[in-house]
Amino acid sequence: MKRLILVTGNFDVLHPGHIRLLKFARECGDHLVVAVTSDEQMEVKSRVKQQHRLEVVNSLECVDEAFISTTSPEQNILRLKPYAVVKGKEHETQLNQEQSVLDSYGGKLIFGSGEFETNSEQYSRHSQSLYEHYDFTQAQRYAQRHNITQTALHDILDHIQTLRVAVIGEVIVDEYVHGTAVGISQEDPTIVMTPEKNELFLGGAAITAGHIKSLGADEVTLISVLGDDDIQNYVKNNIDKYQLKYHLLSDVSRPTPLKTRYRAGSKTLLRVNKLRQHKISKQLQDEIYKYIENLVTNIDLLVYSDFNYGILPQDLVNKISTLCAKYKVTMVADSQTSSQVGDISRYKNAKLLTPTEKEVRVALNNSDDGLVVLANKLCERANPENLVVTLAGEGVFIHIPDNKNNTWENDTLPAFNKNAIDPAGAGDCFLATSSLALCVGATPWHAFYLANLSSACQVSTLGNSPLEAQTLRHILDRSMRQQ
Repeated sequence: MKRLILVTGNFDVLHPGHIRLLKFARECGDHLVVAVTSDEQMEVKSRVKQQHRLEVVNSLECVDEAFISTTSPEQNILRLKPYAVVKGKEHETQLNQEQSVLDSYGGKLIFGSGEFETNSEQYSRHSQSLYEHYDFTQAQRYAQRHNITQTALHDILDHIQTLRVAVIGEVIVDEYVHGTAVGISQEDPTIVMTPEKNELFLGGAAITAGHIKSLGADEVTLISVLGDDDIQNYVKNNIDKYQLKYHLLSDVSRPTPLKTRYRAGSKTLLRVNKLRQHKISKQLQDEIYKYIENLVTNIDLLVYSDFNYGILPQDLVNKISTLCAKYKVTMVADSQTSSQVGDISRYKNAKLLTPTEKEVRVALNNSDDGLVVLANKLCERANPENLVVTLAGEGVFIHIPDNKNNTWENDTLPAFNKNAIDPAGAGDCFLATSSLALCVGATPWHAFYLANLSSACQVSTLGNSPLEAQTLRHILDRSMRQQ
């Protein structure tokens, strides 16, 4: 049975004190209901009308339900019979009319005002305006250079809806611990923070598959290996939200990868990775290969979403790639090298590779050459049809080799979003969008324009959530209108 908590107030001008109180109230039970005093019931009339005050209260993540109250607090208590009523600490020494009504059925009256160091900003259900920090100045020149039209881009998104896709790689759970930085410890030079809110997101290969499905692909299958732990249960309990088919194997020798980011305000103070990087067993490799062998005639595109935690040993990659080549299934790959070590060049003959600059340099053991030389050397080794080197806040470098004539074409796209809230997941979104577009026959220039728009949308929010096709279409139209 849910423990309902009731808070009553005017909320004339919502301030951090209100948010701290409501957060404290929510922590006292399971379901927070806020009674916003109506204009008629207020003793001191407000310039802020009741509907607006209600909307502001409803914008808070800690509030489950809110309503305009036209009756007394005591009458609301009799009607709702909450587990507890929460009031500010300043009311503790005053006469509280609610007490007798609560006593009549065993309810509680709790006083508290929350933690003064709480970062109240993070409890609002706000997100960056879709176009607030976008700059499409360079997009215009790029579109003109490559004859890109609004109609052509929408046609590509329409054709995506026919695709059947398989995504293989590590599923990662991303945890965000939000809190307030209290200061520096007196014992040692360590930042001290008070955690206040936890959020979990499906990441890694799961979010890549989620983007692909949400962007409109007809059928998407996720293939991965999880640990035998509570995080595995979280994945299995939440994966259906992405509307995916999936084949998830279990490996008792490893945990399900969990990446925890500790954040204060808009900054990440620390990231802790819980994972192991050894290769999966030969038995698990055989099970994955047999599954893909049965699936391969029913897919158009295979995406390697490789985080180099051992799910894709080279022998397995070679066998799957040979199988895809035999049945003319398009292959694309991303192989991440951040805290781990990977080699993007081991994915041969792919339609697309999307490494970061660091990942290219690690693969080639080359810290000296410029981007064009690096791109050429990687293409000589891996032979991709298209190469995009992602450059974080600087955008992307596009390299399209022409092996027959020993030439190439290069171009760049800047980051369209100049104020990224959370850059995590931008590369996954770029890979998902560009892969789909290339698979339906889009030119690389069209595909990467769409993908860059997708990345701009993705970094507008905190945490990984699948990008919806409608959101991409909106930003697409916006970018073309500004031309």
